[in-house]
Amino acid sequence: MSEYVLEVENLEVSYGSTPVLHDVSFTLAPGERLGIVGQSGSGKSTTVSAVLGLLAGNGRITQGRIRFAGEDITNAPDKAMRPLRGTRIALVPQDPMSNLNPTMRVGEQIADALRAYGMSDRAEIERSVVRLMTEAGIPDAERRRKQYPHEFSGGMRQRILIAIALSGEPDLLVADEPTSALDVTVQKQILDHLQKLVSERGTSLLFITHDLGVAGDRTDTILVMHNGRVVERGTPRQVLLQPEDDYTQQLVAAAPKLTPLTGESTRVDAAAADAGSAADAASAAAVEPVVAVEDLTKIYRLRGAAGSVTAVDHVSFTADRGQTTAIIGESGSGKSTIAKILLGLEEATSGEVFLGGHPVRTKSRSERRVLKRFAQPVFQDPYSSLNPAWSIGSIVAEPLNVFGIGTKAERKRRVAELLDQVALPADTIERHPSELSGGQRQRVAIARAISSQPELLICDEAVSALDVLVQEQILDLLQNLQAELGLSCLFITHDLAVVANFAQHVVVLQHGKLIETGETAQVIAHPAEEYTRRLIEAVPGEEFTHA
Repeated sequence: MSEYVLEVENLEVSYGSTPVLHDVSFTLAPGERLGIVGQSGSGKSTTVSAVLGLLAGNGRITQGRIRFAGEDITNAPDKAMRPLRGTRIALVPQDPMSNLNPTMRVGEQIADALRAYGMSDRAEIERSVVRLMTEAGIPDAERRRKQYPHEFSGGMRQRILIAIALSGEPDLLVADEPTSALDVTVQKQILDHLQKLVSERGTSLLFITHDLGVAGDRTDTILVMHNGRVVERGTPRQVLLQPEDDYTQQLVAAAPKLTPLTGESTRVDAAAADAGSAADAASAAAVEPVVAVEDLTKIYRLRGAAGSVTAVDHVSFTADRGQTTAIIGESGSGKSTIAKILLGLEEATSGEVFLGGHPVRTKSRSERRVLKRFAQPVFQDPYSSLNPAWSIGSIVAEPLNVFGIGTKAERKRRVAELLDQVALPADTIERHPSELSGGQRQRVAIARAISSQPELLICDEAVSALDVLVQEQILDLLQNLQAELGLSCLFITHDLAVVANFAQHVVVLQHGKLIETGETAQVIAHPAEEYTRRLIEAVPGEEFTHA
């Protein structure tokens, strides 16, 4: 019997005649936790797909070997791989909402997996469903197994996927970005529980992530991939504290640091120093905050049942012109609800919101039009917020058309200028969102947002799904545009390390209530509230990425 659960040797994968993986080799011992890191397109997911026998389209292994528990599974037919998937090799995918059936109760989805793995007794299946949900950290499993995915939070839905993955008692668990969309405290809970289950069962873990802090905290060995090749491997301390390869050094340098902002050289201070006349003008107008939220409350009435949910509970804060104010908190804290109210997409139950001194709740059609131009959004997922049927030129020009800005020829020139401003090639204007990378799509979303020359950008988790290098590029772009155009920014995020590097002020929310607010440096270095301290302590990779 092999001493390794998984052996990948000199692996080459091609799509058509084009190789995309080159000479990839690694091993995974029983109980070992191996992390694969690298930016989008580095080959992480292709490697996992090759191991699972799930290469898309015309993808095929053109060289090398894959052995699972000593058995050669290179290019094994689906008939041979099907019995291995789930029972011997299990996958925890990234997005629970696209991997859970919204029309099925969660317990029945776990039961389906148990039946697929050979369990047939109904009572035994029900007991196993409750046991697996409980092991995955879901309280009151007997009751909650009868609920649907939309009745669970993002973290709880991820636990359902873990329960499904563990239902076959696999030897190898593949976790593909399982916590990238979760806030830090829920992420910590999920990773703590996953690590506990893996340790108790002796399961090997193949962990795919773009978060270097998570890789540092949660793996025994890190493999760094770039352009389809393994460029570095070693322990977390070796790879993250003493990186040898240039690309690894770039990744480590780009990772946001949980370092309080000071008067010394920082991204924010550097941008402020270069702001020029635009920032000076914004500073002169700073007596009037760009955003003022006064005693804001938003209550949602539950459909089909008595009762309500208070999403925002008597919240008050201001945001200064020409600067970035971050709103941070766990899922359900009220961050996105406040953003929707500011954008006029939701109406407050009580309280007032002012943009540039103008009330958002206005009956004047002309004032509503002014406010729509005053603030523009940049959302988390540019793919779903960009019309896939439109060209990039049409997408960026949309606000110009809506607000009637310029002639047709002037709009065309403006779109070309905007694409250049966000560092996209000129020929992007004729392309479609599906032809662009995630980072390029986010640049398009930013170009569209600034096209009508707003005074405020509202960024809702605008970089949370991006790898560290692309994230750094987008944050630099936002910072440069802020300095050049005198923009203000309301930055909604669950990532405190990004806040530390990007925002001058921070607002902390929990369960719809304002917990703490102040200058970023002060709040991170000396949090006044226990909840804020817990958020800071939950940020992964303190030993590796916080220095």
